[in-house]
Amino acid sequence: MFRTTLAGLRAHKLRLLLTSLAITLGVGFIAGTFVLTDTIQAGFSQQIAASADKVDVAVLPSDSGGDKPARLLADDLAKVRGVTGVAEAQGLVQGEAALIGKDGKAVGDIPTTGVSVVTGRLSRTAITSGTAPTTGDQVVIDKNTAKTRGFTPGDTVSVLDVHGKPHTFQLVGLFDVGVDQQLAYTGAVGFTSATAQAMTGEKGFTEIDVAAADGTTPESLKAAISSALTGTKFRAWTGDEFARELTRASGADMDFITLGLLMFGLVAMLVAALVIYNTFNILVAQRTREMALLRCIGATRSQVFGSILLESVAVGLISSALGLLTGLGLGAGALAVLNATGQELPSGGVSLAPRTIALALAIGLVVTVGAALMPARTATKVAPIAALRTQTDDHTFRTGVVRMVFAALFLLGGAGATVAGVTMKSGPAALYIVMAGGVLTFCAVLILGPVIVKPLSAFAGWAPARLFGVPGKLAMDNSRRNPRRSATTTVALTIGVTLMTLISVITATTRATYTARLDEQFPVDYMLSAQAGGSSESALPRALATDLRTRPELASVVQIREADAKVGQGGEKIPVGTFSGPYTPALKQGSMHGFTTGSALVSTYVARDLGIAPGDSVTLATPKAGTVTVTVLGILDGDTGSLPDVTVPDRAFESYFGRLGDVRILVNAKDGVTPDVSRKVVEAAAQPYPTAKVLSSTEVRSQFDEALDMMLMIIAGLLGLAILISLLGIANTLSLSVYERTRESALLRALGLTRPQLRRMLSVEALILGVMGAIVGVALGVTFGWAATRTIVDDIHFRVPVTQVLLFVALSGLAGVLAAVLPGRRAARASIVGSLASD
Repeated sequence: MFRTTLAGLRAHKLRLLLTSLAITLGVGFIAGTFVLTDTIQAGFSQQIAASADKVDVAVLPSDSGGDKPARLLADDLAKVRGVTGVAEAQGLVQGEAALIGKDGKAVGDIPTTGVSVVTGRLSRTAITSGTAPTTGDQVVIDKNTAKTRGFTPGDTVSVLDVHGKPHTFQLVGLFDVGVDQQLAYTGAVGFTSATAQAMTGEKGFTEIDVAAADGTTPESLKAAISSALTGTKFRAWTGDEFARELTRASGADMDFITLGLLMFGLVAMLVAALVIYNTFNILVAQRTREMALLRCIGATRSQVFGSILLESVAVGLISSALGLLTGLGLGAGALAVLNATGQELPSGGVSLAPRTIALALAIGLVVTVGAALMPARTATKVAPIAALRTQTDDHTFRTGVVRMVFAALFLLGGAGATVAGVTMKSGPAALYIVMAGGVLTFCAVLILGPVIVKPLSAFAGWAPARLFGVPGKLAMDNSRRNPRRSATTTVALTIGVTLMTLISVITATTRATYTARLDEQFPVDYMLSAQAGGSSESALPRALATDLRTRPELASVVQIREADAKVGQGGEKIPVGTFSGPYTPALKQGSMHGFTTGSALVSTYVARDLGIAPGDSVTLATPKAGTVTVTVLGILDGDTGSLPDVTVPDRAFESYFGRLGDVRILVNAKDGVTPDVSRKVVEAAAQPYPTAKVLSSTEVRSQFDEALDMMLMIIAGLLGLAILISLLGIANTLSLSVYERTRESALLRALGLTRPQLRRMLSVEALILGVMGAIVGVALGVTFGWAATRTIVDDIHFRVPVTQVLLFVALSGLAGVLAAVLPGRRAARASIVGSLASD
């Protein structure tokens, strides 16, 4: 039997290749994910090791658990420097220091980070161009910020200090931020240590790096430093321990990315498993005569079962090996694309870990053998008498009671979970429950697949049957002749279309909901805001609003100020603010009557979390007036306003928090003033203030749309692999089906069906199968897209992107037609006489 199985594999090389292709692609995606992330992680580890190797002991502050990050003080640095065995110790400074671009505005939506650059033995800053700063009037900038903002060494740059005052420096070099993701996100400006403290206002250090004197081991130095810092909350590591800690932290970020990509890989493997299952089912049906003859000459049921499993093992091993090579290429290609698009990632060459090899081989083998188990079991039921038949009978299907009971249980479970998730409070828990409901419902659809094939094929094939005449009618009959095969063929495509429709519905609904709320939240022409993340001193000066009010082109100017304060007994800090100018807040409950000192308006979120209503009292912990009690007059519509969560009168706010600057300024242009003119007026007024950002509702909407479109493109690209595998499954099924129906096709040809008509029949059959899968996928995607959006946010504006949905259906049908091209050509070229004579 072993030699017989191997001979069969050698005799059907093309069939073996087509069967293995689905698993190859699925394994390739998973292996490529590991190759990509392992390569990046290896590059990070090399950089970390090279950096930490310069440090014998690193001392970091323990997490304070407060609002501000913990810092080591100058006294701590002095204690470390006084420890016996310390050759050198340097404190690292890090804080906000906004870089001014060549347009005179602060770079980015949040301030760049100011860091101290240490020179000498403990230098860990990788200068890529120029030199490190050595005097107080010199700086370096990270190379990515310099590239995007057009700075080069030798330029003169301006940086804002902690008080918002600009200072001029000479740019003497560029540096690489390495594995520090915060610096990569914000951008960085490097100063000498003293200048960094002066610019950022930081009095302490984020880290103290220590170099050991000759003859002192890192372990003994760590113990001595720990003894000297008694009473200080700190963490001390040797250089090796520090490197491992940094590697662990960066690895956690990579683990999150790996998990996200593997989710798409597992979807692809699920689709591949369905394709393999269907393929082996057809192969067993085609080889009924062969297996019966083997039984006649003495083969046992276990030997027949073993031969099918042996074939699946061979397919699994070949597919996994090819998938591993494919994944290696995909990982290297993805890394090259990321580097080419400016995402410079650390890499010391493509990394292929033993774990990746073992997982790729194991996953491919397990999925292939697992998918072949049921067809192999079916093969053992072939009776020897079947060897006397000259043609395999069509498979019959009967709807059993067990099938209907299980389908009903899954359907009820899925519907119940979905309803429970939708009726819960919006949040991750509700979304997970709806996802569970979707999985259960899909299981029900999977079980009912053969049952719904006939009505679906009648619906999907109604138009083709009339448009394409006899070939169309034959195609519709063929699509429902074997319900099990048609169901498993289309379910692979159904998964891809379901996920694509789901994402499209969520995207369209999110876009519509956000746009509607933006129109309510942004009922003005322009909004000026301070650079996010800055200190209270970097807020917009009140003089800006005063200047705007003098501009004749503008109709109204509203100032909004806020500060964080604890609300309620033991509550968390939330924004408390005020407004001044012609503005009428939108209220869900209560009124503005009596809005004076001692009163407040609260958002729906605060009211819900604290359990308060109009007429109730709430306490505010303020820095100027201490703890004050205010009466709630009204509930703000938190989704349709620009005000802080707790809003108090202007004078009361100043008595609570002092004279603060504006965080936002809302501006409306006069009627008749064109957007170009009003925009220039607003920008001219904001130009003297580097941190003032000018936005219009159109720009905000455009930024959101771009982010959604990018997300949709990425997800569509990743799901495209699952759809490609499902289309390969349709092509494979048709190819094997053509072989199975050789005599039938020849008989049709003998009765007058032409070669073009035969090709058309197979193409229309593939078209119907593709449309059937798309119809089920669209129905599931729209249903659970609606349910998912209900769990994400309240009061959604549900939208179905009809054009995209119809495009999915059309592309599914077209892809099915393309998948039938080669099988159709093969069937049309077959000899009529030879095919009729074949067994």
